Amino acid sequence: VQLQASGGGLVQAGGSLRLSCTASGLTFASYNVGWFRQAAGEERKFVAAIWRTRDPYYADSVKGRFTISKDNARNTVYLQMNSLKPDDTAVYYCAADRGLILSSVRVPDHWDYWGQGTQVTVSS
Repeated sequence: VQLQASGGGLVQAGGSLRLSCTASGLTFASYNVGWFRQAAGEERKFVAAIWRTRDPYYADSVKGRFTISKDNARNTVYLQMNSLKPDDTAVYYCAADRGLILSSVRVPDHWDYWGQGTQVTVSS
């Protein structure tokens, strides 16, 4: 199983980026998929997740600015990030898990599969 995150880059505050997570060896239609981020010197933190049912969940810090979506035909999950702030600067990782329960969605150790990360830098 491999997850590949892409779409990161350098953007000015207020700008937008769309991250993509593609998978080989598993089908996102059968998995819960999440995005986490890790800023320098900090722990990995939950950003958003989309359940197999397509129900989305967000960290409070990104609600109203980020949107997670899934394209089962392309086996891809997207994270549309708008109104970016310097505090959003981090390496963003996608993760997948088939049996995760909702109460564990924010816990990185409970996710089975991880991508390699993509850097997002927001300048002020």
